[in-house]
Amino acid sequence: MPTFFHFLALLAFKIFSEEQVDVCIMEVGLGGKYDATNVVQKPIVCGITSLGYDHMEILGNTLGEIAGEKAGILKHRIPAFTVTQPDEAMDVLKEKASQLNVPLQVTSPLDAKLLNGLKLGLEGEHQYVNAGLAVALCSTWMNINGHLEESHLKQIQHTLPEQFINGLTTASLQGRAQIVRDEHVNNKISNELVFFLDGAHSPESMEACAKWFSLAIKDQNQTLFHQIADNSRFSNKVVKTHQSETQKSAQILLFNCMSVRDPQLLLPHLMKTCADHGVYFKKALFVPGLSMYHKIGSHALTPSDSNIDLSWQFTLQRVWENLMQGNKGKNNSAASEELAGMEMSVSNCEHSAVFSSLPLVINWLRDRVQQNQSTRFQVLVTGSIHLIGDVLKLVKK
Repeated sequence: MPTFFHFLALLAFKIFSEEQVDVCIMEVGLGGKYDATNVVQKPIVCGITSLGYDHMEILGNTLGEIAGEKAGILKHRIPAFTVTQPDEAMDVLKEKASQLNVPLQVTSPLDAKLLNGLKLGLEGEHQYVNAGLAVALCSTWMNINGHLEESHLKQIQHTLPEQFINGLTTASLQGRAQIVRDEHVNNKISNELVFFLDGAHSPESMEACAKWFSLAIKDQNQTLFHQIADNSRFSNKVVKTHQSETQKSAQILLFNCMSVRDPQLLLPHLMKTCADHGVYFKKALFVPGLSMYHKIGSHALTPSDSNIDLSWQFTLQRVWENLMQGNKGKNNSAASEELAGMEMSVSNCEHSAVFSSLPLVINWLRDRVQQNQSTRFQVLVTGSIHLIGDVLKLVKK
């Protein structure tokens, strides 16, 4: 029997064939060389995004080894593009391309000026790197299939077609730099529960996630302040009251990751990047995903089951507490009265807590909102795309 992912890939190919799609964009699930999507022998064009340390238990422990697996999607004489890579990875990609007579080109990040004053639909500076690669892949496909003349292909570097701009500025991706307000909490000016969702799970993506979160919360707080200050319906006295309130916010980390990942690599990148931008978490919450309870079979657990294995969450908590102890005196993240009421947690430490289920975490956060009317709670959810999906199920009506 094929694996679940192999079955999904096979099913996708069957559907694409029956629907006679005009173009098929296949994203590799893991690696490249041995991935289920790599059965296409003559693709139109291939692309390799930024490489980092991910899935090391399968792809290898060095960037060179990982690049070798990724380069497995390259095909004889088929054009290919990549972005700027570390030298170790780039050397391997160029060598593999040379062996296959592949015209490998390195794309530059998209120039923001080409968007005619608009912003990319996807947040984060790294998305301009991805956008540059996407433009190269799309324009090459169009050129090869006769939809874009050679002369126009060269002009794309200086002027993007309207359709390209529309696609780049309206693109959305759930679970990546996504901001969601808890729809179960009454919307008040300075009293909100806001989730910042990003499925980062590698050191590099964790750093990008932390930078996005740090800038996003500052932008959100400043925007709210200006909206209040510019509203002429408020008296000066009321505006001053809200100004002091909007300055009060609490940043909380909600985290989980697969046990094959190294929290000693992930969490320091997250903590340091946030600290570099002046952001410190009041509390870190560790919880297993809902999938722990929804396994198929007679041994499936319920969210109230006390037998759930939390050993991994305790490991994550120890890593976080050690990091916080090592950074004592460098931040202002001491837990405050706003974060009291930890009776629902399984293990409560100075800077973190472990909960046995995600619904308990959400309920605890909602209680904090109700009991702290002047505090905005900003929760960064990261480490696992599964955790992101679980949170979205609970906070969206």
